[in-house]
Amino acid sequence: MTSTSTAPAPADVRHPAGASRTRLVDITEVRWALTATALFALGLLAQLIDAPTWTYWALYLACYATGGWEPALEGLRALRDRTLDVDLLMIVAALGAAAIGQIFDGALLIVIFATSGALEAVLTRRTADSIRSLLDLAPETATVLDTSGHERTVDASDLRPGDIVTVRPGERISGEGTIVDGASDIDQASITGESVPVSKSVGDEVFAGTINGTGALRIRIDVDPSDTIIARIVTMVEHASETKAEKQLFIEKVEQYYSKTVVLCTAAIFALPMMLGNDLESSLLRAMTFMIVASPCAVVLATMPPLLAAMATAGRNGVLVKSAVAMEQLRSIDTVAFDKTGTLTEGTPRVERIDALGEFTEHEVLRLAAAAENGSEHPVGTAVVEFAKARGVSIPTATHFDSTPGMGISATVDGHIVTVTKPAAAQHDLHSSAARTAAHREAEGMTAVIVHLDEEPIAVIGLVDTVRAEADATVEGLERLVGTRAVLLTGDNDRVARAVAARAGITDVRAGLLPQDKAEAVTRLQNERTDGGTPRRVLLVGDGVNDAPAMATADIGVAMGRRGSDLALDTADAVLIRDDLGALASVIALSRRAHRIVVANLVIAATFIVVLVAWDLIGTLPLPIGVAGHESSTVIVALNGMRLLSSRVWRQKAIRSAP
Repeated sequence: MTSTSTAPAPADVRHPAGASRTRLVDITEVRWALTATALFALGLLAQLIDAPTWTYWALYLACYATGGWEPALEGLRALRDRTLDVDLLMIVAALGAAAIGQIFDGALLIVIFATSGALEAVLTRRTADSIRSLLDLAPETATVLDTSGHERTVDASDLRPGDIVTVRPGERISGEGTIVDGASDIDQASITGESVPVSKSVGDEVFAGTINGTGALRIRIDVDPSDTIIARIVTMVEHASETKAEKQLFIEKVEQYYSKTVVLCTAAIFALPMMLGNDLESSLLRAMTFMIVASPCAVVLATMPPLLAAMATAGRNGVLVKSAVAMEQLRSIDTVAFDKTGTLTEGTPRVERIDALGEFTEHEVLRLAAAAENGSEHPVGTAVVEFAKARGVSIPTATHFDSTPGMGISATVDGHIVTVTKPAAAQHDLHSSAARTAAHREAEGMTAVIVHLDEEPIAVIGLVDTVRAEADATVEGLERLVGTRAVLLTGDNDRVARAVAARAGITDVRAGLLPQDKAEAVTRLQNERTDGGTPRRVLLVGDGVNDAPAMATADIGVAMGRRGSDLALDTADAVLIRDDLGALASVIALSRRAHRIVVANLVIAATFIVVLVAWDLIGTLPLPIGVAGHESSTVIVALNGMRLLSSRVWRQKAIRSAP
């Protein structure tokens, strides 16, 4: 079988101008595979309707040519380098099948190989596309302020440390550096994963590719464009993807030895009888029979149908597993790590608590705060307004709305000035009950804002990122299944991270991590040893660009389908299409069941091969019986693997933990 992980991207793929992804038809392997499959289908149809023999033979031979030339070429190249791979062996087996009249079997084998090669070419190209599109996060141009105070536009790649750039409201920040003038709320979720924009002012560091809020900024560039966080993410993902590409299906690990053994034995079975005086025809027939019964067709089908069937069943239930390698490796996962924002949580803040002060009621506070926030685009303002609407609060019209970046908002409601500010912005409240209440809420992991009416604090509103409803049950089920505690890896601060982790039932929390820190944390987990002394095998679930390096580093990366960034979706080995965390345990259990069927199939296939080979070597195996036995083993293992297509194998509840 062709390797499903190491094929290079085809050199002649063309990328249409302006296209973010390579079209499938632009990939050479896909075109040849589609052609071979179509010819095979036509040949099968001609055979079934009893068309003249030459008709379906011609179609099958055309299938051989279109689907087999590339693996044959690769096999010959490997032979030139003094290695023998199963590609060449399977091509020889397909030709041998045709030589003895079994043209259908050979054509089917060719289609399987062509489809496998097309799949790995698509995955390779999609990964390259996603890495290339990652650079789009950073703007292509920047507005530089020269020494005379004039602005000029330059390529962002031409920025140098010491340059002063201007960033207007709503623009992406073009380079990494320090704010020298202005203040704003910066959405840096793409880098750190924080669910709420972060207040930045003079002296604070900003990242390239993050989004400026409502304030105008002047930023001194401190980092060369080639060394920004975004650029380092590209490098990390490329490096980690290349490292993971070395992984193979375990049956592929023995293909070199098996291929050499079959070829040597075939040559010996042909040559030795000739040396002892046997005639050419009988020697050739015995050798050809040996190659047919020893060919790894049943072994290939012993492995692939169970894994492909498991992938199909997982797909029907909302989990897209991208390759047979990933489906197989899911079974060995013993540590599960989660990103926080957008993975364990919904990624949007909601009002958790309102502490009304003095004589004001919660309803009155909501009415005033929602009216003032109704003109705000900040996530906190949106959460307050939505909470008020859900409570049926009638929201009056506000006037004179004003937003101060990094501080809060103010508006006139019913003739009174209402402000909603962060605790740090209310300097005159530092020792008030409002400040103490806000500090208490922040200690509990909430984002706190203080509501003022005519400069007097009337309430503290606490907001939290919504933890997914199934998070705690998912964590508990996974820990029971894999036998180790789950881990939370996040760029958010430790206080907020631990508050979310407590609600999800996670005790191992690693917070304040930039993308490279997450990847390093995954590597450290992999370097730890299980009770059996083997390195840990880590599955990481994430959704953002900042998770991609860690997902590429992990043994298995899983992306959230609905919220996932393009890079996360393409880097991941599997995708939760419906963002259903509860499906993780089910797909791991399904992988374990698929592995058990693969092992059983390999035993069946090996038994048939050993018996038929022994018969051919010790006695005289009639060719029709050899072909029938070989085909019987192929059918048996294929049907056994297809059992995983049954909906009964998907268990969403009560997953057993036995591997």
